[in-house]
Amino acid sequence: MVGPVGSTLGVLPRHGTGPLAAFKKRGSAATRRVINGLIAVDFHSFAAQPDHALDLLEGALLVAQDARPALDRRAIEQQIEELAAPLVRRQLSALPAAAQARALADQLFVRAGFRGNTADYYDPKNSFLDEVLARRTGIPISLSVLYVEVARRAGVRASPVGFPGHFMASIDDRDGGRLLIDPFNGGGVRNESSLGELLRRSGSTLEYSEELLAPTPVRQVVSRMLMNLRGIYTMRGEYARLLVVFDRLIDLWPESIDERRDRGFLFARLGAPEAALADLEVYLARAPNAPDVADVRAWHDRIHQSARAGLGRC
Repeated sequence: MVGPVGSTLGVLPRHGTGPLAAFKKRGSAATRRVINGLIAVDFHSFAAQPDHALDLLEGALLVAQDARPALDRRAIEQQIEELAAPLVRRQLSALPAAAQARALADQLFVRAGFRGNTADYYDPKNSFLDEVLARRTGIPISLSVLYVEVARRAGVRASPVGFPGHFMASIDDRDGGRLLIDPFNGGGVRNESSLGELLRRSGSTLEYSEELLAPTPVRQVVSRMLMNLRGIYTMRGEYARLLVVFDRLIDLWPESIDERRDRGFLFARLGAPEAALADLEVYLARAPNAPDVADVRAWHDRIHQSARAGLGRC
């Protein structure tokens, strides 16, 4: 899984980057209109809802629709319903969790042929649910979202689980137990030993505990999908797409300061000094004691001086 960029180094402004006219006056609002042909949807309204009102499928499809403005969301939901239909007829809700897991694995990973994309893990298409459905392949988080949506339609109490380093899903049994399912690896059930090993291999400093198996709220699931794309777009230098991701993360977490800072640097790189200064000023005001505040202030002053000199970029 691609983690967050974690620093400003991936998006620091450089000399010689060309201006992007759409961002000149109002960067954040502009990204909700047009960016190099990408027409953004109203993600802001989705993110503004209270946590309990957020819908998992809607969030995942909004992420996909940023890259595909003409995405037919109803058609995608219909495909998911068709995947669930054979399971609905089997009345899985009356079965134990282990039997539910076996039925879901057979339907999704044997009959329908879904699999983890080990050949091209960092392809951004792996994060878009419509592409996952079309290509029958994805990464842990997108396959887990699909798994949960199919399971719920079949009457199974399933939830997304943001296990460190490897997203999964869970099934709650009627007796209060919980099974952890690994959709990236064929929908198999993970036991405590394999989860501990997975945690060690991920490089996490956390100790294994059942708290790591708790369902992940929708806001955090969508955020994690976006953080994956953030890392991918940074590596690929796809900065217009990266700017949309920053917009989305700030919509989800309005009080986040790191995303404000990094978006400010990205605005500067794209030739939008006014938008860059606005974001960096928010960061400096909210994080006056941050370890990098001196560096951020120096960049802020440099961008300001360049803008005043009429350069329009730094």
